[in-house]
Amino acid sequence: VDVESSKTGGRAGFTEMVSFLKKHPGCRTILVEKTDRLYRNLTDYATLDKLGVIIHLVKENQIIGPDSKSSEQFVHGIKVLVARNYSQNLGEETSKGMTEKARAGIYPSCAPVGYRNADGPGGKRVIISDPDAAPMITELFERFATGRYSVKALVNELNGEGLKLRGRKLYSSVVHQILRKRLYCGDFDWDGKTYHGSHEPLATPERWQRVQELLDA
Repeated sequence: VDVESSKTGGRAGFTEMVSFLKKHPGCRTILVEKTDRLYRNLTDYATLDKLGVIIHLVKENQIIGPDSKSSEQFVHGIKVLVARNYSQNLGEETSKGMTEKARAGIYPSCAPVGYRNADGPGGKRVIISDPDAAPMITELFERFATGRYSVKALVNELNGEGLKLRGRKLYSSVVHQILRKRLYCGDFDWDGKTYHGSHEPLATPERWQRVQELLDA
C-alpha cells in the first residue's frame, strides 16, 4: 500500500516492494489495481522493467511482462506516460490553487501557532486567531519590541513566569521563528512573494518591523 504522491520516487511501500523482489528472485509477479497506482514517474517504470517482473493490471484486465508483444509493451509505455502526466498536472493544479488563494489574501497552508484553520466564505479554508495561543504571540512581540531582551533572556523570563504556548514551555529556537514570521503582522510570504493577508494580525506592522531590526542587530 502506498499513499504518498511523488514525482521523483521515495514512496515507502513501492521501495519496500522493490527490496523484496530483489531479495527473492523466485517472486516475479505483481498484482496492482491499475497503471497509475503503480507508477508515479519514469524511474518507477525503469526499476520494474529492469527486474523483469510480470505485472497483472487487474482493473485494466492486462498482463504485461518481458515476454509481452511489442505492441502491448508500447501501449503499456503510453499508459505510464499518461500516469506521469496526471501526477505532474495534479501537482501543478494544486500549486496554482494555492497561489490563487495567496493572491486573495488567504494563507494557503496549515495555520501556524497562534492561529487555527477554519472554514471561510465559499467553503475555502482560512486561518483565524486561536484564543488560547494568540495572546501569547502578541505578548512575545510586545516584550521583545521594548529592546530590553535577547531571545534567550525573553524565553527565560516567560518560562520563569510559568507562561506556556499550547501547554508547553518556550524554547529560544521556537520563539525566534515566531518573531521572524511575517504572517503575524497581517502579511505573509508565499512562493517568493509577499501578500497582504485577510487574517487578523497578532502584531502591528510597526511592531513587527521593530522586532526585525532588533533581531538583525
